[in-house]
Amino acid sequence: MAATDQSSEPASLLAGSEPEIIEAYDEQVPTASHALAEESIQADDQAASKGASQLGHDDVEVKNIGWNQKAQSVPQPVVGGLRNEELWTLIRRFNQQVFEVRSIDTVPLADLDMNVAEDDVFSPDKLRATLERFYMTVVVSLFSLWKHIVRLRSWRESKRTASFLAVYSLAWLLDLVVPTVIVFFMVLIAYPPARTFCFPPVPPSIVDSKTGGAQKPPAGVLASDSSVTGAPEKHEGEGVEQEAHSFVNSIASVIISTSAGKNPQQDPHDDNTAPDPTNLTTDIAEAKDATDGKPTDAVHDKTKTPVANMVWTKTGPVMHMLSDFVDTWERFGNALSPTPPFPVERPRLTLAACLVPPLLLSFYVTSYMLLKGIGFGFGFVLFGDPIITPALQFINRTYPRWEKFTELRNTILRGIPTNAQLAITLLRIGERNKTPIPPPPSSDVPPPPEVDPEAAQQVDALGVSDHEAREALQPDLHNAQTEIKDDDNQQRKPKRSHRILHLLKGTTKGGVHTALTADKAKAAVGATHARNRLGAVDKRSDDDYMAGPVCFPARYGGKKGHAFITATATSPALSWTSDIEDVNPAWTVAIEDIAQLRKVGGLGWKSKILVGWAMGREVVDGLVVRTKDGKEYHLTAITMRDELFNRLIAMGHQMWEAC
Repeated sequence: MAATDQSSEPASLLAGSEPEIIEAYDEQVPTASHALAEESIQADDQAASKGASQLGHDDVEVKNIGWNQKAQSVPQPVVGGLRNEELWTLIRRFNQQVFEVRSIDTVPLADLDMNVAEDDVFSPDKLRATLERFYMTVVVSLFSLWKHIVRLRSWRESKRTASFLAVYSLAWLLDLVVPTVIVFFMVLIAYPPARTFCFPPVPPSIVDSKTGGAQKPPAGVLASDSSVTGAPEKHEGEGVEQEAHSFVNSIASVIISTSAGKNPQQDPHDDNTAPDPTNLTTDIAEAKDATDGKPTDAVHDKTKTPVANMVWTKTGPVMHMLSDFVDTWERFGNALSPTPPFPVERPRLTLAACLVPPLLLSFYVTSYMLLKGIGFGFGFVLFGDPIITPALQFINRTYPRWEKFTELRNTILRGIPTNAQLAITLLRIGERNKTPIPPPPSSDVPPPPEVDPEAAQQVDALGVSDHEAREALQPDLHNAQTEIKDDDNQQRKPKRSHRILHLLKGTTKGGVHTALTADKAKAAVGATHARNRLGAVDKRSDDDYMAGPVCFPARYGGKKGHAFITATATSPALSWTSDIEDVNPAWTVAIEDIAQLRKVGGLGWKSKILVGWAMGREVVDGLVVRTKDGKEYHLTAITMRDELFNRLIAMGHQMWEAC
């Protein structure tokens, strides 16, 4: 099968025109993501719209455009057509979402790699990441939609509401409600300025859900314009990410409280003699049953094991379905608001064109015909199994992959990326130009509770008085000051339960120190697991703070050293050495030979929780590199592990899938 010239296809994609349908890419550009990365740095006629990572340079090795520097020192923009804050938001969430990737040989039907594998293995970390992504993508969007509906119903923006009412009334009188609504959606999809004209943007956190007027944001200050609470953020998107983290924590707290039978209405309010069981221990459900006099052993309870197995078995498919749903939601979002270097006009026109058949049918299908059709369909599904089952069996034999071909991502959303696919494409752009994209800046310092000026200007669109606007925008620091005073009082007069916790914390800290010291002794005599734990909780040195983009402090076999990436050789490679000055590394792996990358913890999950709680220290995690011939290299205590992971998956021409 003839390969297609790699210079023509990406150019059409960048221009936003309808791309040529091809059956195979050149070996070096197996997917549209690789092709767009190549074209974005080769198109000389678009130099004015390029970012710092796309501009040519004479450096033999990679060019550092802001690694280990403050955000203000990084050139703006790093990628053309995208603000740095938006770029860092994508990469930061990509780091939280992707845990393991493996290479695939078959080009995906959607022409984009970095899809979720069909045999994706369940883990609590993945479930948490999926729930957080669900909140950031779906819940926040639905919340904003509801606030727009509330504003429209409130009549505070009288001219806008009256205009909607006039159009709707006329369509209702002419029996054209459905065609009017479809045409309205087509306009919103195909012409983005119509969205801001019909629905002026206002931070959802400041809109009152009952009156449609202005309210004080739940966080007490309007410090961000996209979050539900208006919480302060040092960098764009962090407020929503923190909300998602709290959202999952709250769900977990409710589940644990339910399992423990926590009931403030029936339990004494002054029960401070023992720590809260929902924050301490496992097996709380058995403890609750024991206090109620119920048997907890396996002899009496024959349901415990089978029900637990059933739940854990079904949790994986449910997580996969939820992940697919969020992926589809993200694709629709990226189709409505495309991000360079992906096509801009084609996705919107495709979605708008999909509404043409319903528009034409709405003129001929009466309400009677619609109801009769729904009734027939319901009856056919309920009683038509003798016809449905043989038909499905015939289709499965004749067209084994027909379900894949009918998925949205392979039809109307073909070529539209998820946020993860968009992030990997942007990372590839920098790697193709030997200008790696700088990592997102850290947020170790709490953001100040200050009003966001841009968000404050949008409040005028609510149609509220100046007094209401001032009241809503005035930061409410009373609650924060009260919490600080309460914490001070608790520190001065600790309760008995807190004293118990402090004692337990001190004991645990001593035990952790003992275990870490023992690991050094075990590692010295060759214990593999002990070697892999060395350095996971060591204090960071000055060398660690200057990691990347070429050299990353890391351990191998328990020994201190550096993992470094060579991009100037004929075959770019990953190497590790205990002496950075040594020209002969301990081992070297060609980037193109990497078949799998897996993020692993520096400690076990229970040990990590104990270290974080007792010592308040960061645990530095590791990375397992697996080659095509089956060899594995386990790097531990890697400074900037996510950044090393991102460079490795973006440098080569492999097609990846997340697993």
